[in-house]
Amino acid sequence: MKFSLIIPCYNEAKNLPLLLERCKMLGANGKGEIILVDNGSTDETPQLLQQLLPQYPGCRSVRVEQNQGYGFGIVSGLRSAKGDVLAWTHADMQTDPQDLLKGLPFFDTHGDDVFVKGRRYGRPLSDVFFTVGMSLFESLLMARPMWDINAQPTMFSRKFFESWQTPPNDFSLDLYAYYLARRQNLVVHRFPVKFGERAFGMSHWNVDWKAKWRFIRRTVAFSLQLRKKV
Repeated sequence: MKFSLIIPCYNEAKNLPLLLERCKMLGANGKGEIILVDNGSTDETPQLLQQLLPQYPGCRSVRVEQNQGYGFGIVSGLRSAKGDVLAWTHADMQTDPQDLLKGLPFFDTHGDDVFVKGRRYGRPLSDVFFTVGMSLFESLLMARPMWDINAQPTMFSRKFFESWQTPPNDFSLDLYAYYLARRQNLVVHRFPVKFGERAFGMSHWNVDWKAKWRFIRRTVAFSLQLRKKV
């Protein structure tokens, strides 16, 4: 199988019909699979997945009974994946699952030793400033260029995934994967992806500056641990 795209879904019932329509073409030719991880949802997500998935060949789901974090959900999906190229993106429709198609040619051209990520545009200026600040901090701390760390999709080979040890359960997973790729001297390729508004619902962390500050504290603490451990 060419690729597996993991999409963690936590209480994303309203977004699921739109999301699956965007995934329909990706799974139609049998070359890849889309794994929607029901990450301990407490809304109608489980019922909707059961109802809708039979209409979408190439799409399947993995259930996490109790939400243990964004990263835990993604890794649960990655562990069940069958593709040679592994990837994840978000379920909120701010990024398009079909952006995956822009990243796959890098593996065809350069092989497994690459790490591929989107590079967001179209975001509010305040979010851009926040991202630039975090990128500069992480680049200086890790002594490696680390830009737009939370951009999606994130794409890599199965061989790279098999090198992971104790990945984090929270939003630090994006940083963890990016930093390991830099440490292992994978060639990083970026491509532009439009970042839009959520179709439905609210962000689970990017609510206000108080939430951003909590995110910063967690990220800094994890970054210090990661640099020391790795």
